[in-house]
Amino acid sequence: MLKIGNIEMKNQVVLAPMAGVCNPAFRLIAKEFGTGLVCAEMVSGKAILHGNQRTREMLFVDEREKPLSLQIFGGDRESLVEAAKVVDTQTNADIIDINMGCPAPKVTKIDAGARWLLDSNKIYEMVAAVVDAVDKPVTVKMRTGWDHDHIYAVENARAVERAGGQAVSVHGRTREQLYTGHADWDIIKQVKESVSIPVIGNGDVVTPEDARRMLDQTGVDGVMIGRGALGNPWMLYRTIEYLKTGKLLSEPPAEEKIRIAILHMDRLIALRGESVAVREMRKHLAWYLRGLKGSNRIKDEIMEGTKRDEMVRILEDFVASLNERAALEADMAEEAVVSQ
Repeated sequence: MLKIGNIEMKNQVVLAPMAGVCNPAFRLIAKEFGTGLVCAEMVSGKAILHGNQRTREMLFVDEREKPLSLQIFGGDRESLVEAAKVVDTQTNADIIDINMGCPAPKVTKIDAGARWLLDSNKIYEMVAAVVDAVDKPVTVKMRTGWDHDHIYAVENARAVERAGGQAVSVHGRTREQLYTGHADWDIIKQVKESVSIPVIGNGDVVTPEDARRMLDQTGVDGVMIGRGALGNPWMLYRTIEYLKTGKLLSEPPAEEKIRIAILHMDRLIALRGESVAVREMRKHLAWYLRGLKGSNRIKDEIMEGTKRDEMVRILEDFVASLNERAALEADMAEEAVVSQ
């Protein structure tokens, strides 16, 4: 099983720290679907020190989510260290993760996120400073490199290990690739072979079979799932079961997808209030509807919805129409058999 410091997970499946997605409402669903470790969306170190209401909300950890990794980012050592101390002493997160993979210009221009990928010495200094200041295990999430010409994943992972980092997660793309092209699992394998701390692989894991292949091809200690879980926490559950037993469970029916979508929305409303939560749920509901026949016709309504009950009505009417269509098709098929 995956173990980071003294924190032991019940399996090798990790939910990636996706910005704008991994709030407590979604993380708790991921945990209820069996995920070994859930990661919170990244929080600015300076924002933590300023302590505004939105940031405090992002630091909230429900006990049912644990074990949980809370991710911070920043380019200034002093503020990053002080923020890490806040996470260490004032939250019940289990692990402190440092982001050095975010490709967003607003992050890299402040010498944070993926910008660190160009300087293993800075990685060592920053990680060591945080490790020295906190008691909780410190980990790093990184990409393979800045661009095709600057891939220093092995050197950077070694710097993390020398600095006292307890694990490293590697997304198999460069900063330049963003989320396009293919993840390079060969580099993830090279990282795994070059360090003794746990390595978690990330990138192009969208099916349970992908997770199995990543483990087999790279030898990593854990598999991190990101976009494959958007509107699809069943991907997490199905992957756990497949890795454990080799059994590939079927996809959930539409009723189950909508039931979990509404649960997700209600939990977010409890955290953020109806007005903010319903607007934030629009993108999530579109993800939950993905792949369901005829769902495109209601997505415009979803994107304009502002009230919880309005959203529920749209979703439940859609499921009812699917059931009616399925019943009609079954009747027609039966009639065709009888008439033959």
